[in-house]
Amino acid sequence: MNAHRPVHRVAIVGTGTIGASWATHYLVRGFDVTATDPAPTAEAALRSYVEAAWDSAASIELTPGASPDRLSFTTDLRQAVADADFVQENAPERPELKVPLFAEIDDATPPGAIIASSSSGITMSVIQAECRRPERTVIGHPFNPPHIVPLVEVVGGTKTSPETIRGAMSFYKAIGKKPIHLKKELPGHVANRIQAALYREVVHLVQEGVLDVADSDDAVSWGPGLRWGVMGPHLLWHLGGGEGGIEHFMDTLMPRMVASWQELGTPEFTPELKEKIVGGVLEEAGGCSVGELAARRDAMLSALLAVRAQYDPSGPPSAAADQPAQEGP
Repeated sequence: MNAHRPVHRVAIVGTGTIGASWATHYLVRGFDVTATDPAPTAEAALRSYVEAAWDSAASIELTPGASPDRLSFTTDLRQAVADADFVQENAPERPELKVPLFAEIDDATPPGAIIASSSSGITMSVIQAECRRPERTVIGHPFNPPHIVPLVEVVGGTKTSPETIRGAMSFYKAIGKKPIHLKKELPGHVANRIQAALYREVVHLVQEGVLDVADSDDAVSWGPGLRWGVMGPHLLWHLGGGEGGIEHFMDTLMPRMVASWQELGTPEFTPELKEKIVGGVLEEAGGCSVGELAARRDAMLSALLAVRAQYDPSGPPSAAADQPAQEGP
């Protein structure tokens, strides 16, 4: 297959929260998007989501010619992918559903198209098991919401070709994402595992009565979370080492950090703990709806991305800077 096949039309399979967010991103970047989902209210929910998310997505970058009017919908899966140059699948996380679904997508999609799954927990080796052309299938796992957060984890299965990996990485980079290549498959990929490790300790501290829910959120978002929003932990430890940098950090501070790993907790998730967290979160939300909190989150993330674009040359490039991966109207 041609790893640099020009992408004009994207098919979105599954239009729940992740699929709708992906659709918004692709539309803002100037693609024709055909979406499909068997749910009876799927089309109305998708169009409502795109309308609500459009301004926040467009504030990051709006490709000339981009329009929500370039979205079409069908409940016919084979029709949706029949002329797709790139497929982004977002079906529920059940192998018994995804494996035959991917086989059908593979059968109905033009041979030169890449088929990517947003799966967060199932490996591509499992998903591609019944495909006739498994070499063009790949995980393209986003971080929620995809129309705002640039990260995409790209990982192939045992039958995925290197050309597909390179093609997916190139495509995602060209449309303003920050793709990372996972060289090994593992459940949960990488970002969710890192997130889970942090949250395990946060829940442990809440269970032990060290912090209430609101203070534990503040401990993350107003401390390390602020720094992680601009640099990853390894580079931050390089700064933490002072003039000696990362080598000094590893020699003098790392042994103490390693010793502290033994003290980290593994909480028992009891009904009482669940109620404690639920009550704390509702109190912290202060009556704001999920939609209101999401809008606040997205506005702050968009502002942070704008600041990062000024200072971080390694960040996601402008989509307009790499036009060969797509064509406008």
